[in-house]
Amino acid sequence: MSDGMRETGTDEVTCEIRERVAKITLNRPEAKNALTMDMKESLYVLVRDLESDPEVGCFLLTGAGDAFSAGGDTKRMKKEGKPPVMEARQRQLRWEHELPRMLHQSSKPSIAAVHGAAAGAACSIALSCDLRIASEKGFILTSFARLGLSGDYGGTWFLTQLVGPAKAREIYFTAERVDAQTGLELGIFNRVMPAEQLQEEAFALAAQIASGPPIALRWMKANLNRALTEDLETCLRYEADRMVRGALTDDYVEAVTAFAEKRRPDFKGK
Repeated sequence: MSDGMRETGTDEVTCEIRERVAKITLNRPEAKNALTMDMKESLYVLVRDLESDPEVGCFLLTGAGDAFSAGGDTKRMKKEGKPPVMEARQRQLRWEHELPRMLHQSSKPSIAAVHGAAAGAACSIALSCDLRIASEKGFILTSFARLGLSGDYGGTWFLTQLVGPAKAREIYFTAERVDAQTGLELGIFNRVMPAEQLQEEAFALAAQIASGPPIALRWMKANLNRALTEDLETCLRYEADRMVRGALTDDYVEAVTAFAEKRRPDFKGK
């Protein structure tokens, strides 16, 4: 698999693929990366298409400038007012919800690198990733109660899984920001670091994960997702099946050979 860099995406959502990491950057820094419909469509297409790309082993989502994303573009929301046709807006939102669903169910691990605000729908997108790394200035903000809204993009489900029902309710009902240190203590953020180190450290972690065995990582993530909804007996049955299947892959043979030879394995996803 090639480690050469390539770029794709649009002006407002860029994507750089390097060392098997697809770094997706929300790129409206002048608007704190507030999400337009074009950006949402670009994110959807990128994640959908890169899911089947064998040269991508991990997603890394971040934002340009001093924010991850301020969420929905409230200036446009104010101008548009109430949705003209409720059924049409519901269909549109269900389509938008495919993005957090795809990130959660993807066979590839995902990381959100959060500096500054991750608010509203962008907060939910960050929560839908497998891991979140924040700078000391990073924070999440559900925002919805302040806008007279109940929440979308799966944020209530993801946050409840991460911090438990009581804390998730508090965060949503009060719409108070959760700063980096508090987020670390609650388990929302996996790591917190100085702002100037965030991008480098987040990419290093993504590259480390992306260099792992693709088949095993896919089944590992499926096991972890299944643990959120299934009982122990079901999870044990799937673990046994995938463990035995994993031992039949070329990657397993490469792993044990590399261990014996005291070198790093070169996984091929076979």
